[in-house]
Amino acid sequence: MKIIKRLSIIMFLSVFISCGGGGDDSPTPTPEEADAPKAALLKFPLKDVECNEGTIISDDESTVTFEWESAEFATSYDVIYTDLDSDEEKKTSVTGTTADITLKRGVPYAWHVISKSDKTDKTATSETWKLYNSGPGVISFVPFPAELVSPPMGGLASINTELEWNGSDADNNIESYDVYLDTANPPITLLGNTTSMEYETSGLTPDTVYYWRVDTKDVHGNATRSQIFEFRTQ
Repeated sequence: MKIIKRLSIIMFLSVFISCGGGGDDSPTPTPEEADAPKAALLKFPLKDVECNEGTIISDDESTVTFEWESAEFATSYDVIYTDLDSDEEKKTSVTGTTADITLKRGVPYAWHVISKSDKTDKTATSETWKLYNSGPGVISFVPFPAELVSPPMGGLASINTELEWNGSDADNNIESYDVYLDTANPPITLLGNTTSMEYETSGLTPDTVYYWRVDTKDVHGNATRSQIFEFRTQ
């Protein structure tokens, strides 16, 4: 009898454990992550041209309507625009695909659009376009500041390296570029002048930080200065 009782207790405990309130070890499903917004496609003002379609406020300012295509999964947009003369950056936030922005007249600008969503923190950034906001009595346009490309900011380079940049002008009359390279910031040593958008350097000192910039000049004597980039030689 004792053996039978023991077997009965063991069977009872086995059933209780198998059917008892043990926790479900399967992972808890998480809500599906929202889709990240896509990058917007810019429409107006057109890339690298004079903008003369704004509403004139004064001799110094005009209001320009910026336009872009609706981006998938985006619920709002930040328009980032930069005064290329002063490097001052500003932002306008909208929910539609246009923004009326007041700009200085006779000044070059760069702009891009950041797509945002109220369902995720992820964003997407459009291309960057440039424009020259028309001013009173403008006959020729100052070139856009050159965009330094390579070596990138803070990058590494060999002692024989090629400097590369992009140049543009609203009336397409760039004459040449002055290239400056120095171990001091700002660079004041003129490396050379070229009509190309690249310049070959050689014999730089190893393990040294160099600073460089490019000044863009047009046929009318207008000139602009790029940002200053730095790189370290290997």
